[in-house]
Amino acid sequence: MPELFAEHKNRLTELIEVYSDRVDFLTIRLEQAEETNIFLRSSKIETLSESIALGGQVRACYRGGWGFAAFNDLDTLIDRIEEAIAAAKTIGESETILAEVAPIQTVCQVPLKGSDPRTISLTDKKALCDRYDRLLREYHDCLTATTVSYSDSSQKIIIANSEGSAIEQSWTDLEMRFSATARKGDLIQTGRETTGSRQGYEDLTDLDSQVIGAAQRAVDALTLPKIKGDTYTVVIDPILTGLFVHEAFGHLSEADMAYENPDLLEVMSMGKRFGSDELQIFDGAAPLEAEDQYIHRGSYFYDDEGTPATTTQLIKDGVLVGRLHSRETAGKLGEKPTGNARCLNYQYSPIVRMTNTWIARGKTPVKELFEDIGEGVYARNWLGGMTNGEMFTFSAGEAWMIRHGKLAEPVKDVTLSGNVFKTLANIEAIGDDFYWDESGGCGKGGQSGLAVGCGGPSLRIKDVTIGGS
Repeated sequence: MPELFAEHKNRLTELIEVYSDRVDFLTIRLEQAEETNIFLRSSKIETLSESIALGGQVRACYRGGWGFAAFNDLDTLIDRIEEAIAAAKTIGESETILAEVAPIQTVCQVPLKGSDPRTISLTDKKALCDRYDRLLREYHDCLTATTVSYSDSSQKIIIANSEGSAIEQSWTDLEMRFSATARKGDLIQTGRETTGSRQGYEDLTDLDSQVIGAAQRAVDALTLPKIKGDTYTVVIDPILTGLFVHEAFGHLSEADMAYENPDLLEVMSMGKRFGSDELQIFDGAAPLEAEDQYIHRGSYFYDDEGTPATTTQLIKDGVLVGRLHSRETAGKLGEKPTGNARCLNYQYSPIVRMTNTWIARGKTPVKELFEDIGEGVYARNWLGGMTNGEMFTFSAGEAWMIRHGKLAEPVKDVTLSGNVFKTLANIEAIGDDFYWDESGGCGKGGQSGLAVGCGGPSLRIKDVTIGGS
């Protein structure tokens, strides 16, 4: 398969030269993927597989209309090119506007700091899952169900286009998920944990505390009191901060959500203030050797259009200064491309997606975030959530009441909801801590499970609506 993949690299460029004069823009993406998937439910194997796949996609643009065709048989590539061109010509009726990107010819790989999972046997990966499954099952006899899942994917991509780019890029992504369900009479509670990495297999081999934490939260929740629904001053930990900045704010920063929506474009207008001078929000895929960012789940060198990865500041000193782009959205809005066009795999067209999104650390010591709170809530980790435009609702994995500036009794069923813009404005203090959450699997436009990173410090936020009894 690797030889076959390399064999067709020149063929893509040759075919583009033949067909490029029929459209305004033509690109072919060829992908080779090697995957392992393991899923245990209550110790029983439901999935145990290794696979290798080769496929690709053709995208053509003519007078602003896009044609798309996917293939997994290279012998049909010419037919797929014809289909994509025909589709583009059928719907194109205006003007093709793409932000300029200089042609690039390169071969690159997102580096692994640890072991390549392809060098680890399926037997060893299964044994790792079995060990974590035992930790879950043996935690308490009230646990009635457990799940453990493992996945790794190594992708090699070639992107060639009619502007002269020919980019070969590869990366490896790993993920594990755990859940434990506890039951007491008619009461059922579930604890979950997810983690991932683009740095090496070893990042998944020392997760005992997280696994036990999932089981512990499920068991503890059986006896915890429900929180009283009200409006509180809330302190959230870095994991919830990462979830908030990704789900509630990040999606609104994706330019394909705004460039054809005048109302949203007005709400997300450059120069508009959303928070205090201390608030700084970023998104970036470029691997950096910096204090808070190296290689995370959303890291790469070039996006799926061949645009170089960047780091984009979205909010600076509380003011909106940037948004995330594909070449088309950047061209239509007259802004610079940011390298945020991504697709889950060759079966999907690239759309504007986040990469690694974070709020920068602040200056307030974490213990001072709790000071002067008469009655409030401290929320940690996440259990689930949803967003709808400007509105969000998140469920905390763990929570405690805050009384007179101190942590008090633990509570359960804590949901935080509100308007993202009001919530950003209500951030009273930003902690001096920081944590990267590598559990992200983002969904948008029918493409679910795209690897992303989220990060941030602890936050103190006033007037947060908490659902409860």
